[in-house]
Amino acid sequence: MYVSDSRILRSRRTISMRVLALSAAALMSAFPLAGCTTANTGNTGNASGSQGHVTGSNGVTRFAKAERSTAPQLSGGTVDGETLDTSTLKGKVIVLNVWGSSCPPCRSEAEYFAKVSKELESAGQPVAFVGINTRDNSKQNATEFEKNFGITYPSLFDPAGELILRFPKGAVNPQAIPSTIVIDKDGKIAARVLAPIKDTTLLEMINPILAEQ
Repeated sequence: MYVSDSRILRSRRTISMRVLALSAAALMSAFPLAGCTTANTGNTGNASGSQGHVTGSNGVTRFAKAERSTAPQLSGGTVDGETLDTSTLKGKVIVLNVWGSSCPPCRSEAEYFAKVSKELESAGQPVAFVGINTRDNSKQNATEFEKNFGITYPSLFDPAGELILRFPKGAVNPQAIPSTIVIDKDGKIAARVLAPIKDTTLLEMINPILAEQ
């Protein structure tokens, strides 16, 4: 049976398009969506641009005091309708947690942040917990999240992740939530982790910074 050249060409184009579609689907499945992800907990860059850092087996990266970079000033509206400016927290250790209400790892660690923040506040420690709520288009979801997990400290509302992008390169991965950064009393980045953590790890991040003179 005779088959015209045009039919052969059309057939080949159809097969090529199907192969490309299958290849694209395979690539998409190989990479996580740019939403909630636990990320690689290893070092993904130094916030100070130098080598003065150590990443422990728990995924926490600590920066030597002489090698720390200054954390950006963060200000804006909060989830509960108030305003917050981190410059007013000078002299305190700041624990900054990046989270989203639809993120399962964020939910798994939320109870520990609520617990530790209340314990340190009751003990009169100079620590301020601040959240950055991202990827929530509605404050309602964020407020329900805080209510459900008993979180009493403020969270800046940052749906587009603009505040996160103010941090030095390597300090935070804007594609990975949750992330936690501990800022020392001089306003410099002292430790960070790009994964969900429990209360023990959180205290291991905070206590050495509190003890610094």
